[in-house]
Amino acid sequence: MMKILMLGWELPPHNSGGLGVACLNMARALAEEGVNIDFVVPYEAKHENIDFMNVLSATHLDPIYRYGGGSYESLQILEKIIPDKNATSMVSIRDVQKTYCEFVNKYLMEFKPDVVHAHDWLTYEAGILAKKNYGLPFVAHVHATEFDRAGMHSGNPIIHEIEYEGLMLADKIIAVSEATKRIIHEKYRIPLNKIDVVYNSLDQDYDTKEYHFSKEPYAYVEKLKQQGWTIVSTVGRFTVQKGLWHLMRAAAMVIRKHPKTLFIFAGDGEERNDLISLAADLGIARNVVFTGFVRGKRLRDIYSISDIFVMSSISEPFGLTALEAAHHGDCLILTKQSGVSEIIWSALKYDFWDEQKLADEIIAIAKAPALRNTLQQNVKQEYRKISWQQVAKKCMKIYNNTVKHKGIN
Repeated sequence: MMKILMLGWELPPHNSGGLGVACLNMARALAEEGVNIDFVVPYEAKHENIDFMNVLSATHLDPIYRYGGGSYESLQILEKIIPDKNATSMVSIRDVQKTYCEFVNKYLMEFKPDVVHAHDWLTYEAGILAKKNYGLPFVAHVHATEFDRAGMHSGNPIIHEIEYEGLMLADKIIAVSEATKRIIHEKYRIPLNKIDVVYNSLDQDYDTKEYHFSKEPYAYVEKLKQQGWTIVSTVGRFTVQKGLWHLMRAAAMVIRKHPKTLFIFAGDGEERNDLISLAADLGIARNVVFTGFVRGKRLRDIYSISDIFVMSSISEPFGLTALEAAHHGDCLILTKQSGVSEIIWSALKYDFWDEQKLADEIIAIAKAPALRNTLQQNVKQEYRKISWQQVAKKCMKIYNNTVKHKGIN
């Protein structure tokens, strides 16, 4: 049986984004293939529903503080924002990473996995340690680069340095899309033959758990729909990466031509107040709803009440929310800069900066029931074509080739 040490920063229910969901589903599918997994997280908590792998805690931090130290808060990595176990002092993300590496080093003194699989920049230093100090095969999984998180701007130089070293020293790199593979190659000068693309799939729990739409919280929206309104939603972190300013300006164009359109912005982040102000400045505040951060059933209800789901990201390595929306029958409008657009053909697509085209596509769906029905029906046939079982088999192949290349028996 192959033994994998998997290095991550979050697992549901203690996750702030899609990274933890992808890690959970990938690990479960690998376990079903017979892989023995130890998964290291930077906090201490129970994961009662995870019985297919061992979850190891690198620190005694409460998981609530992991949100402040998440893979998305790259501007705060040196700020003292997380209290230590005794709440007597404050630690930074870099402090947590140091403790994380110390834990991994102690682990490797006792256990020798076949492969070390590290997810995103926060765990790359621990993966490098495993390779340099113990000669273990190191696979770096890229769910997002700092270029993505910074909206393709410069980003944090410390993170760039960690990413570059990790990607250079990794024996193999897994990218979640061809778009991510291009960024790794063009920005970090990594040879293309070192990078394999492995797409994500829909969350297995999300797909199989029983769900019933609750009309009561959305009675007002239901009433609007009965009066011919079109509901457009977007879900995600309110950061520069998500291109929400472009979406808001496109919304104003839509509302001028098709006033019976309601836009739901589900999520939270540093741009929240600015986006609320922008909606007011554009004179469309009555047509825009901000829900705050949502997860679980509340999130699924938003997908269910929506007619159109927009992913407006400036750079989106993959985009699991698009698959979730498709699962609930939404029409999809995706930026060409999103990885999920590579596997979903029955969606309208545009360049993130092209606000006029986005507005035109929303209006086209709102005014043409035949187009809406075609997009809804066709996407249902497409979003299931990538399964986590396929992901696991591709990872197994990468593991085996890496071990063989390293000459480890």
